[in-house]
Amino acid sequence: MEPAKIYLKPGKDKSLRNRNPWLFSGAVDRVEEFEENGQPAEIMTAHGGFLGMGYVNPESQIVCRVLSWEKQEIDRAFLEERIRASIGRRAMVLGDSTDSCRVVNSEGDFLPGLIVDQYGAGIVLQILTAGMEFFRDDILGILRDELHPAFIVERSDTASRREEGLEERTGVIGGTVDGPVEIVENGRRFRVDVLRGQKTGFYLDQRESRRIVGSLAGGKRVLNLFSYTGGFSVYAAAAGASEVISVDSSGPALDLARENMALNGFDGVSARYVRSDVFDFLNAESGPWDLIVLDPPAFAARKAQVDQAARGYKDLNMRCLRKLAPGGILATYSCSHHVDRTLFRQIAYSAAVDAERDTQVIVQTAHPLDHPFDLCHKEGEYLKGIILRVR
Repeated sequence: MEPAKIYLKPGKDKSLRNRNPWLFSGAVDRVEEFEENGQPAEIMTAHGGFLGMGYVNPESQIVCRVLSWEKQEIDRAFLEERIRASIGRRAMVLGDSTDSCRVVNSEGDFLPGLIVDQYGAGIVLQILTAGMEFFRDDILGILRDELHPAFIVERSDTASRREEGLEERTGVIGGTVDGPVEIVENGRRFRVDVLRGQKTGFYLDQRESRRIVGSLAGGKRVLNLFSYTGGFSVYAAAAGASEVISVDSSGPALDLARENMALNGFDGVSARYVRSDVFDFLNAESGPWDLIVLDPPAFAARKAQVDQAARGYKDLNMRCLRKLAPGGILATYSCSHHVDRTLFRQIAYSAAVDAERDTQVIVQTAHPLDHPFDLCHKEGEYLKGIILRVR
C-alpha cells in the first residue's frame, strides 16, 4: 500500500520541526490517498515540503504519530530494525537476578503505540494505536523470531484503543498461560497475573524504586499504600522490616501479595493485608509508621483533571506525613504524565507545609533504564518519585 499524504495548515509545523512525534487534528488541513486507519503516511507542509513519515488515523485526535524524520518505507523490515534495536538495549537490565523488563516502550523506543513486556520466558504486548494494529501480524512475527517466547499474551485493553476507534483485545495468542507466571526481579520472586492484572500484570517501571525503598526499610514498621501485589512489601521484608502492612482495594491483588511474601520465604514476617480504600484506612489508623510507600494509580488521565488530581495527591501526602514517626520516611510517587515533575514537587512541598513537618529530600526517582522516553516528547515522561525524611 502506498503511503497516504497528510498536509498541514500554514504555520502548524512547529511541533514537528521540534521533533515531537504527535500530530494533532487541529494542525491538519487534509489527508490525501487515504485508504484505511493505521496506513503509513508522509507528512507535508502546507506548501508540500516533506516533514516526516508516520501512520495516519483520522478518527483519533492524534491524527498521525511519527515513526521517522527521514523519507523511507515503513514496512516489516523497518519495524524489525526498530524492535531488534530496542531488545538489544535491554541487555543492561536482564541477567541472572532479573528476568523481566519492558523491551519496547512505545515513543520511548521510537515505536509509538507498541508496548512489549518480557516476563521470564514469555511476553505480554499492548497494541494501542491503529498504526500498530495495521502491522500487528508483522509485529508478532518479529517478536517470535527475536525473542522465541514460551507464551504471548495480548493486553490491548486500554482506553487509548477506544480513542483510536479500535476494539479491545485480550488473551493468550501463543503458548499456554493458565494462571500467574513467576518472574525474578533483583533476586526477588514474584507471581504475576499477566491475564487480569493491572497494566500488563506488574509495575516493572518501579523496579529501581523498590530496590531503593528496600535499602531504607531495615528494622522499620512499613506501610505500603496502594500495595497492589506487594512489590514494595517484599523488598521491605527482605531488608528486615519489623512489620509490613499492605493496603489495597483489590482482594485478588492482596491474595497475590500474600503469595509473593511466602514465595520469598517471608510468610513468618509480621505482616497484615488490609483490603480498604486508602483514604478510609488513613482515617481509621493512627500510626505512627517509620516508612510509608505511597504509589497511587494515575489521578489525572486528562489535562482537565490536573487540578483535582493535585488536590488528591496533596491530601494523601499530607496525611502520610502526619502519620510518620520522627525520622520517618515517605516514598511518594505519581504516574500521571499530566502532573509533571515541577508540579509534583510543589504538591509535596505544600503537603509538608500543611502537615507542619520539616522534610529532607533523600532522592528523586524517575524512569528505570528499560522505560526510556523521547526527550522531544514530554508526554512520555510520566513517572516521578520523591523520597522524603521527616524530622
